[in-house]
Amino acid sequence: MKQIEVNVDQSTLVLDKGAQALKDAVTAIRNAMRAGTASTKGKGEVAGSNKKPWKQKGTGNARAGFRQSPVWRGGGVAHGPKPRDFSQKINKKVMKLAFARALSEKISSGDVIVVDEFKFEAPKTKLMAAFLKSLGVDRTAIIVQKEVDETTLLVTSNLPRVDYSTAEALDVYSLMIAKKVVCDQAGFDVLLSRLAK
Repeated sequence: MKQIEVNVDQSTLVLDKGAQALKDAVTAIRNAMRAGTASTKGKGEVAGSNKKPWKQKGTGNARAGFRQSPVWRGGGVAHGPKPRDFSQKINKKVMKLAFARALSEKISSGDVIVVDEFKFEAPKTKLMAAFLKSLGVDRTAIIVQKEVDETTLLVTSNLPRVDYSTAEALDVYSLMIAKKVVCDQAGFDVLLSRLAK
């Protein structure tokens, strides 16, 4: 395994447009990750009697109709959250443009490292850690291959700041949160083909 130099035609990079598409895509992906399960009970859902706490007039207290009132302790919640779906629809062309912009920025800033191949003698996490250190990768990174290799996946899985993906499945959000993209030659070719589409 060794780092190789690759030449990318600058005309294929998308750096003059797609900033808004990138923002919209990342926002949509992050919203889709939200569980949307927060839920509270309104005054009609809280357990309790419908009996009037005290008579309307003559007690000196403010009038009250039921114990489930939101202004009472133990009452319902006014305008509280209910389960909802936060997902947003993003057009395919917008998502493609966002990916092209994100990948182009990574390439132009030199944050994409290409190696000839990933080959480990055993599925040991320390082997991947040592390899990344030799490449100068000391921050969050994502390993990209053309096809899933079980050994590479295993040596990556226990590293807390290192993610793994195939080149075809790599999404905009994963690309953006990784400081470095480390891919093999075959995986990089797939990324370039996605950029050219």
